[in-house]
Formats: sequence, C-alpha cells, structure tokens
Amino acid sequence: MMHNSGWWKYIRYDEDRDQPQLSMALLRRVWGYARPYQYKTIGLLVTILVITGLSLIPPLLYRDLIDKAIPNRDMTRLNWLALGMIGIPIINAIIGLAQRYLSATIGEHLISDLRNALFNHLHGMGLRFFTHSKTGELMSRLNNDVVGAQSALTGTFVNVISNVVTVASTLTIMVMLEWRLTLLSIAIVPIFVWPTRRVGRILREIRRQSLNLNAKMNALMEETLNINGVLLVKLFGRQADEVKKFSERSVGVANIGVRLAMVGRWFFIFLGLISAIGTAVVFWGGGYLVLQGSCTIGTIVAFGAYLTQLYGPLSSISNAYVEFATSMVSFERVFEVLDLPLEIEDKPDAVELQDVSGAVSFHNVSFSYTEGGDGGAGLLGVSADRGGSDNGSTAPALARIPDCQMALQNISFDIKPGELVALVGPSGAGKTTITYLLPRLYDPTVGYICLDGHNLRDVSQKSLAQTIGMVTQENYLFHDTLRTNLLYAKPDATQTEIEAACRAANIHHFIDSLPDGYDTVVGERGYRLSGGEKQRIAIARVILKDPRLLVLDEATSSLDSQSEALIQEALERIMQDRTSLVIAHRLSTILAADVILVMDHGQLVEQAHSAKNASAHEILLARGGLYANLYHTQFGMGVDARIVA
Repeated sequence: MMHNSGWWKYIRYDEDRDQPQLSMALLRRVWGYARPYQYKTIGLLVTILVITGLSLIPPLLYRDLIDKAIPNRDMTRLNWLALGMIGIPIINAIIGLAQRYLSATIGEHLISDLRNALFNHLHGMGLRFFTHSKTGELMSRLNNDVVGAQSALTGTFVNVISNVVTVASTLTIMVMLEWRLTLLSIAIVPIFVWPTRRVGRILREIRRQSLNLNAKMNALMEETLNINGVLLVKLFGRQADEVKKFSERSVGVANIGVRLAMVGRWFFIFLGLISAIGTAVVFWGGGYLVLQGSCTIGTIVAFGAYLTQLYGPLSSISNAYVEFATSMVSFERVFEVLDLPLEIEDKPDAVELQDVSGAVSFHNVSFSYTEGGDGGAGLLGVSADRGGSDNGSTAPALARIPDCQMALQNISFDIKPGELVALVGPSGAGKTTITYLLPRLYDPTVGYICLDGHNLRDVSQKSLAQTIGMVTQENYLFHDTLRTNLLYAKPDATQTEIEAACRAANIHHFIDSLPDGYDTVVGERGYRLSGGEKQRIAIARVILKDPRLLVLDEATSSLDSQSEALIQEALERIMQDRTSLVIAHRLSTILAADVILVMDHGQLVEQAHSAKNASAHEILLARGGLYANLYHTQFGMGVDARIVA
C-alpha cells in the first residue's frame, strides 16, 4: 500500500525489520524550527559536555582516596579530595541551572512558534475544512502534539547527545584505568540491544495510540461542554449516555497510560537485572586481579561507579534511532496539519479593493459541497479539488458530480450598485449557499463571481472581508464584554461611534440600562442575551464596520413581535445606500426589493428587476410561477389589493 501524503512521506517502516526509517526531509524541517535558536542550542551542547566531564571525576576521587590518601595517611590530600567531592556537585548544579534555562528557553519558544504556525494555518483553511473537523481534535494538535514536539527536541535530542558523550568519555577513562575490566564491562552489552529495540517499537506504537485516544477524548469534551452541546444534552436527557461515552474514552486513555507505564517498568527491571550481572562480573574479575596483585581496590571501586554511568546510556544508545523516531511522532502529527492545502488563498498579485461601488455578478456559477472532499479535514493531506475554471467552463467539473449533490446549478444574475436584492425560495433551495459564495467562504465549483468587475479569485481576502458585512441567523459573540464584541468590527472605534452604531441598531438603550453598560460580559456565545438582543448586537457590529456590500439572513421568525420590529427597523436603516443581498422572510422586504431572485433545488428559476411601471414583486406575481405560489401560500389574500394587482 502506497502512502503519498501526510506523515508517511516523512517516516516509513522497513518491511523486514519493522523499524522506522527517518527521512532527511523530516529532519531538515525540524531543524528549520530549531534554527532561530542555534546559538542557544550550541550553548546547551556545551553544558552537556561540561556536566558529563565533571560527572566522570568523582570515581577517580574515590580511587585516589582508597589507593593513596588513606594508605599514606595523607591529610592534605584527604582534605582536597573532600573539597573536590563537595565542589564538583555544586559546580554541576550551577551549570545544570544554565542547561535547564537554555533547554526551557528553546523548548518553550519552539512550542510558541509551532503553535503560532498551526493557528495561522488553521485560520487560513476554508469553511469546508471546519464543517468536516472536530474542534477537540484540532485542540489536541495545538496542545498535546506541540508539547510532544517540544519534548522531542529538548528531551530526546538532549538525552541522545548526553548519552553518546557519556558512553564515549566513560569508556575512554575505563580503558585507561584497566582495559581488561573494560572488556568484561562491555561483554554483556549485546544483551541490551534486542530487548531495547523491541521495547522501543512497542513504546512508539503505544505513544501514537495515546495521542489518538487523547484527541478523541478532547473532541468529545469540546462537543458536549460548550453551551450548545450542553443545551442539546440536557434537552434530550442524554447526560448519562454522554457521561458513559466520555468514561469509555477516559478509561481508554487511562489503560493506554497504564500499559505505557508497565512496559517501561518491565523494561527497566530487565535493564537493572542485566546491570547487576555486569557489575557482578566486573567485581568478580576485579577481585581476581586484586588477588593476583595486578589491580588496586580503588580501581575496582571506581569501575563500580563508572558502570552505573555506562549501562544506562548504552541501553539508550542501542535504541537511540528508534527512540528518536518515536519522539518524532508529535512532529509528524503537527506537520500533517501544516501540510493541509489551503482551499482558498490569495493569488500573488491579488487585487486590493478600493472605493467599491457594489456591483455584483454571478456568471454560470455551480457549486457542490462534496466536490472539494473534506477540505483536508481528514488530516491526511488530501488536496482540495476546486474543480472547474475561472472562465466559467462547466462541463468537465459538472460531469463528475451527480445532480443530487449540486447545491447550485448554473446561476447567473447581475446586481447594480445600491440595489436591494431579495433571495426567496423554499428551504434547501440554495439561498444560503449564494450568501456563502459572495464573501468567498467557498469558491464556486465552476463559473465565477465578480465584484465591481473583479473576479473574486483575483481579489485579496482581507480587502473583500472589509468590503462585505454579513449578518446571519446565528450570530456568534465572544465570551467577553459587549464593547469588545462590537470593537471586533473596528478595533479603533471611539465610544461615540460605538454608541451611534448601537442606536442605529436599536440596542443602545438596552445596553445603557445594564449595570455595567458596555462592559457587560455576554457569556459563552452570548447566551446571557436574548435572541433579539444578540441579533441587534450583530447588526450594530456590522454598522460599525460600515461595509459597501451587505449580506443578510433576515431571520426574525423565531423572535417576538417587539424584537422583530426593532430588528426590521435597524435592517432598513443599515441597508440604505448599500448593495444588499437579503434572504428575505418578510413581505415588506420583498416588496421593497429592486431585484427578486427565486431559487428552487439549487436553480435560479425566476428573477425580476423593478421597472418604472411595475415592481419586481408585481412582475413575478403576474407570471404565475413558483414565486406566485409561494406568495399565495405564505401570505394568502390578507394583503393590500394594489400589491396583488
């Protein structure tokens, strides 16, 4: 089975040995994040060398104490040896503090860089990605995996370097002390190799399972502990079911943690047994040499101390390759997200919109929510196929998509600057999809959309966002103050501007009546406010933004009559002198529209532009088509006769 994307391009398994094979591409990429801290990294390596060198001195002091100071009753030598035994740990501790500072600095800044890169990339992903993703799993990538990546560099990397230096220097000194005992010491090293490699592979797989299980648990927490999730759970009385589901995932995480701990513990028990055998062999051999008169007691004591510094690092070195590859799992998972293609991105020469008049045109636009796959949400680096082309060619892309999967089919219409356009039609007709395409939350599968003659694909997303204001049915508010939520539209707005926008949205008097006024915290997703209040806050936010083009979902059907009237008055005020595209639910909006677009099953079945002698409403009513049927069904005959005529 071939894997051409995702982490498989960085790490693969040898079919015969089941051993991970790191590629230079992964290592170069990891180094790219560490490069800004290369001087600190060099300093870290220097501290490793110094600490390792100092750690080799105490066994030599023991040897000197036993072989020279005590037999010769040399008090001066004894005093210096005692001072050395005190001084070396103190110096090591001071250098260790420097090492910890450097390690923490590199690690924490590396976390910050990775997290920033991930956050920036995720915000560049298209809306399709987020409709297919679980937020909790994305949070896991931003937290658990980034921390794991930091550990790979400041933990595993440091340990590998330290172990190599320790083994090399320890063996050098041991050979200088007594080469025969050194041969005995390393004779058992092959026994370390096989179990260490085997356990390394097991630990790597457990590590990956642990990250996956944690991601699933985080996803469940995010879905059920946000305000909407909690409300849904309570309304359907499913608390026990959700608790049971979370308990199962939590137990799974716990079990994998226990397995990880036990595998590690058994491994260290085995290493301890092998080390004990090695120590016994060395002491036996050393004792024999002492009895033969070819070795001193101090040398044996020194060897015993060096053995503790030899076997642990040796076992780690024998598994260093697998251990380092295992530690790269977190980097792989982070890079999986960073490698996801951006479905919607600016061209290098993107146009910055200036002095927008608000002319909009759709040219043979067709769209499918399924054509782009999951937008990369599968975290496998699957490219998002936009299909079609900028010039409106439809045949190649449409041939691949069944009609039942098309949200829009061959839509064309023109809007002049300042016109009010009403989108009408039954539920599921494609009205909301049109409002998503205009601010470029999605790109058309085929065809193209123009604003003031500019293809939206040629326009910078930032300038497009500044040009378009959107009020949807469900308006999101941050868990912060009213002032902060309003300033999101215009961070530099003055208090006078904020109040003016709120007055225009018929919400200022309500805010002014609150104990904390504009500093009132609205709660999670604004749930401390009523539906009508949230809607008017959202309208005030758009008024403060002052866009040239408005996209509105006139959702007032679920509100009380007073709130509805306040919102309608605010909407009429904000739509003045702006191009407005409105999903119309009220007859008054439809009657006032300059253009009416009638949608049905993703197709534009009727459209009309107001003329001097007849409104768009009257023109469509006279045709006796779908619009007329909708009109009579929804509004009956209880209307002014002039409207029916």
